[in-house]
Amino acid sequence: MDFQLDRSLCFFDIEATGLSVVRDRIIQIAIIKYLPKAEEPEELSMLINPGIPISEEAMNVHGILPKDVANKPTFQQVAQKIYDFIGNSDLAGYNSNRFDVPLLMEEFARVGMELEMDRRRLIDVQRVFYKMEPRTLKAALRYYCGKDLVDAHDAMADVRATIDVFKGQLKKYENVDYVDGDGVVTEAPIKKDVQALHEFTNDTRFLDATQKMKIDTNGVAVFSFGKYNGKPVGETLYKDRHYYNWILNKEFSSQMKQLVKKLLKEYEQNL
Repeated sequence: MDFQLDRSLCFFDIEATGLSVVRDRIIQIAIIKYLPKAEEPEELSMLINPGIPISEEAMNVHGILPKDVANKPTFQQVAQKIYDFIGNSDLAGYNSNRFDVPLLMEEFARVGMELEMDRRRLIDVQRVFYKMEPRTLKAALRYYCGKDLVDAHDAMADVRATIDVFKGQLKKYENVDYVDGDGVVTEAPIKKDVQALHEFTNDTRFLDATQKMKIDTNGVAVFSFGKYNGKPVGETLYKDRHYYNWILNKEFSSQMKQLVKKLLKEYEQNL
């Protein structure tokens, strides 16, 4: 790929038992990893036994049946292989910021592993597409590449299509400015640079994929739900340890739990 890389970049796609990043499980994962200066990317694809039922809605989308994964390894059995393959790579995908990344973090957390995100940059190809030309992956492939999506919702077919769309976006929007709904102009945000696309495709207001915490106008991390909506996270957790423990023991994402631990620790260190 003709793209500026200072470290490896993994495009990946997940098929799951459903749409909840907390309750559902991965049943298929496919990854294509681009390495700096390497001529060809590396690939990893596998089916995974989720250990829980696959919803009818999910089966209607991706077509993966219980019998297809019955004799496949569990996530715990393949977690180290996936973790080692990703390494310290930046991550990219289609709607990956809201679904694939937090779901993968959740699966790792269940087996006692942490997919550390603080130094990892994210590119969500859907965010580029939705900001520039709001449509679906199938329409995106036709729009940018002039071809139809074959085997839609097979993870490897989807990740290949995502890469094709991404290449088309880089070409189409080279030197094209972005104007948001308020008329604010961002000069040529689509470029062959991971950091630039990370900044363009991520909503920096929210700290977690489930949007339970965000940065307010003063640059402070605050809750965006519940009885402490709008209150500083670190200070609130320091004063109300019951609320802190409640978050850690309830059905919140592992990403959110990691963040509250980090924000409380930072607050205590600054006292």
